[in-house]
Amino acid sequence: MSASASLSELRLVVLGRTGAGKTTAVRNILGLQDCQQDTNNDGDDAVQECRKHRGEAAGRQVLIVSSPAWFGSGCKPEERAKHISSFVASSSPGPHAFLLCVPANQPADEEAKALDVLKKLFGPSAVSRNTIILFTHTDVLEEDEQLEEYLVTWRKDLMELVERCGERYHTLEIRSGEQEGRKTVEELLEKVEQAVMESGTQHFSCPLYEEAEEKVRERQVEIVRQRRRGELNDQVSLTDSRPEETVTEEEMEAVREEAERSIGDLNVDVDGIFPSTSISPSSHAPSFLRGLWEKLIGWIRWLSSLVRRESLLGSLVGLFVGGPFGGMVGATVGSVATEVGRRKTEKTK
Repeated sequence: MSASASLSELRLVVLGRTGAGKTTAVRNILGLQDCQQDTNNDGDDAVQECRKHRGEAAGRQVLIVSSPAWFGSGCKPEERAKHISSFVASSSPGPHAFLLCVPANQPADEEAKALDVLKKLFGPSAVSRNTIILFTHTDVLEEDEQLEEYLVTWRKDLMELVERCGERYHTLEIRSGEQEGRKTVEELLEKVEQAVMESGTQHFSCPLYEEAEEKVRERQVEIVRQRRRGELNDQVSLTDSRPEETVTEEEMEAVREEAERSIGDLNVDVDGIFPSTSISPSSHAPSFLRGLWEKLIGWIRWLSSLVRRESLLGSLVGLFVGGPFGGMVGATVGSVATEVGRRKTEKTK
């Protein structure tokens, strides 16, 4: 039996830093337009609540849970516990894949930390078997440049993320039409199904997800009993352990949604996963470098029609080294990179 035949609904958890394109990813997978299914525009990735989306994609029923960037340094401990509990309950009994949105135009330090957190929270297999890197903001690539070529040639830090996730990565951003766009969605879901088959399980699970599912089911029973007592004047016995048998499938789906929202915080060891929430003086340096990186990417976009990336690479080296010596080093690096690129182009002809 194929994976698509055995999975009645694919459950996906979309994670990523603020601005990583989580909302656009959800919209692309489900084929949504604008604000359908409470999906905001791409600028609203800073939403502070977990959101659940259902739809059909490539002939499959898909449930997607998108979560705020709870693994970032700006999130308070109580918010972390709330967000983790929320997306775990919403994707219970366990997702088929975690999709980590990674901007191709940013350093990968924050995403590396996110994988570390997933490993601590759910165990090593959550990263090595059930996480797929979903690259976003791929407009940094040149017009004829493939994503794999960009990663191998320029972005060893991004390749390290891919390697940690069992070489699984994808992008939904293409420069062709709608038909090709739907094809990329189908390819992504096939990768999810392949990961499930290779894991040898029906879906990802761990003690935290088992705890969540148990609490959700208990809350379901409690909600149904409360409703039946009101509707049937106590005709449903309180000793009945399975009152949901008298409830329609549509009613049970609504009851489960309510149960997932009301189970409260799970047993998440936030302090153990995030031992320090304070910002040390040394943390200002990465922030500065990240800001410098963002400015550099802006220059690349603006100057893409005027200069090649090789020249900008030399400029960046000169900027970091500084002084007359830095200028000479930068010029040398730029010249070498240009020559390598020229020879590479000639070889492919």
